[in-house]
Amino acid sequence: MNASSDLLLRRLAALPPEALPGMRRGLEKESLRAAPDGALALTPHPAALGSPLTHPHITTDFSESQPELVTGTHGSVQACLDELRQIHQVVYAEMAALGDEMLWASSMPCKLPPDEMIPLGYYGTSNVGRAKSVYRMGLGHRYGRRMQTISGIHYNWSLPGAGSEQYFGLIRNFRRHAFLLLYLFGASPVVCGTFVQGRQHALQPLGSRAMYLPHATSLRMGRLGYQSDAQSTLAVSYNGLEGYAASLQDALTRPWPAYEAIGIQAPSGDYNQLAVTLLQIENEFYGTIRPKRVIEPGERPLHALRARGVEYVEVRLMDLNPFLPVGIDEQTMRFLDVFLLHCLLSDSPPDSPAEIEALKRNQHLVAERGREPGLKLACGGMEVALTDWAAQVLGELPALARALDEALGGDGHQAAVQAAQQALHNPALLPSARVLAALPGYGDSYVAFMLDRSQQIRSLMLAQPPDAALRQRFAEMAVQSRAQQHAIEVGDTLSFEQYRREYTSPARLSP
Repeated sequence: MNASSDLLLRRLAALPPEALPGMRRGLEKESLRAAPDGALALTPHPAALGSPLTHPHITTDFSESQPELVTGTHGSVQACLDELRQIHQVVYAEMAALGDEMLWASSMPCKLPPDEMIPLGYYGTSNVGRAKSVYRMGLGHRYGRRMQTISGIHYNWSLPGAGSEQYFGLIRNFRRHAFLLLYLFGASPVVCGTFVQGRQHALQPLGSRAMYLPHATSLRMGRLGYQSDAQSTLAVSYNGLEGYAASLQDALTRPWPAYEAIGIQAPSGDYNQLAVTLLQIENEFYGTIRPKRVIEPGERPLHALRARGVEYVEVRLMDLNPFLPVGIDEQTMRFLDVFLLHCLLSDSPPDSPAEIEALKRNQHLVAERGREPGLKLACGGMEVALTDWAAQVLGELPALARALDEALGGDGHQAAVQAAQQALHNPALLPSARVLAALPGYGDSYVAFMLDRSQQIRSLMLAQPPDAALRQRFAEMAVQSRAQQHAIEVGDTLSFEQYRREYTSPARLSP
């Protein structure tokens, strides 16, 4: 055992005995609804799925055409994955009752219409519902609607006894080693040409309609994905809650000239955005990982963090794996548990503006060129080979994986680390490589391949329909969610403008 592994195990032994059995995780999975020809479905969110404003498990992300499926918090990986599969079964059953739409299997979008035709999420007529739609209108003005149709799977993770300081240490290490997750699990090396139409990019044509980079892992996490010139001016520090909160406070209260030019309202009176500040609300900040806290109704996330500290972290860089029915599997989740535990227990020196810039460059390099032989990344002021750095990190994981298996039973965590080590030495096993290897069988058509994968997953889900009890439970939730939305709508007492001003007030950000 090397010195690093020995140190990690000593720190692991110092955790309270309930820590590993008390580890919790939850999933949030975004997808696009696609028509049988591979184009974005422009139909409303299925009414039978309930209100996306208030349903606990089925909402929408940016677009009305972008369902987001949310599990509860679980003490076991399998239980979490089982719930996500059950939600999928319900969604597919209700979609099938309406027609032949499917959930797109890839993080990068299907065939897209012109930007203005991509429908924004609709959440009813209440102030809070209208604010969600206006926020999305603002995202469209700021970044374009196409960028917002990118989908991913978020992994929410917590460990009993961990406090804000430990979680920020985890976050710093996660950002340093995030290149490994992009390399191992990136699954978006190619996009439909409609996604980049009219935009500057460095992609290469593939076939007649696709664009790609030959060694890309996750174009979703590269310069084509969730990036913006405005947000690139943010150098958010993760050295502690106070500094992080101050960085976000600045972005949430500092007017940005380009957004001031857009204005809050159009001459017609329609709303363009919630605010003219660099960020309209906290969720607009595009990080690979976020410190999070469950919020009270109407509470600002930053206020919740300042008042009660970090409760869990939200991992945001995982692509949908198109080879898996629900976009992620048990082995990937077990690897994430080991990886996050490693991030929590390892030494985590403070970050600096120079390191933050270097990590941003590393992210773009791995997203766009991660499988390129000999690729080097910035590490501690030096350049190191990605494969060497990855081998070093992976070499410290088996001891933690073994400890997790001893605490939780089975050998799944050790198997997950072994699979990652194999993929490091055999890049053909990586999801990004497998996607590109499959395309020649579809005439190098990204849409044809992903359409086939999406249809196969749809058929699989429809062959395993929800049982009567599950369907009844979700039918009741749908009814309850619509009743809750109505109650919110009839309970409003402020005008929308009053509500908007109050919600975006800087006073709401302080504890």
